[in-house]
Amino acid sequence: MPDLARLLADDLAEERSLVAGSAGYAALRARDAVRREQVKALLSEHAELAADKLYAAAWILNHGDTVEEARTAHELAMRAAIQGYAPAKWLAAASLDRSLMYSGRPQRYGTNIVPDGAGYRLWDVEPETTDAERAEWNVPSLEEMRERAARLSSRTPQPPLEAAPEWLLAAIHRWNAAE
Repeated sequence: MPDLARLLADDLAEERSLVAGSAGYAALRARDAVRREQVKALLSEHAELAADKLYAAAWILNHGDTVEEARTAHELAMRAAIQGYAPAKWLAAASLDRSLMYSGRPQRYGTNIVPDGAGYRLWDVEPETTDAERAEWNVPSLEEMRERAARLSSRTPQPPLEAAPEWLLAAIHRWNAAE
């Protein structure tokens, strides 16, 4: 079974700009699922891990499909951040946001951009979180994230949404009703 450093290197080597619904994207998601299962097995075997290993496990789990995987990624990234592993701060924020998004709730920091059928948009964000708080967790400002969404909309085609997860379809319906 590969170690966490190898799994992270493999994950980081992946092409993440593939359009959902394409054959390449399906293959990527299958490889992600295998890595997540390997990480879960390694975590069940090792209770205590160094911060860099916690980060690697969190990174891989953050590419999951479930609220539980995102929450576990958040917990692992927080442990790594508490141990002083600086890259884990952004990942702790991003994985918390992902778990909230998968639950259909507003994200805290604003790290997730999603397709909405017409373009890309920043997933709903809790208005109480400030850009100063975002900066503490190495997260760009909301304005910068909105600009990223606009750039993505201008150059990236929309994925087919027929097979989109329920949390995204519900949000698209809500956004369309509000417009």
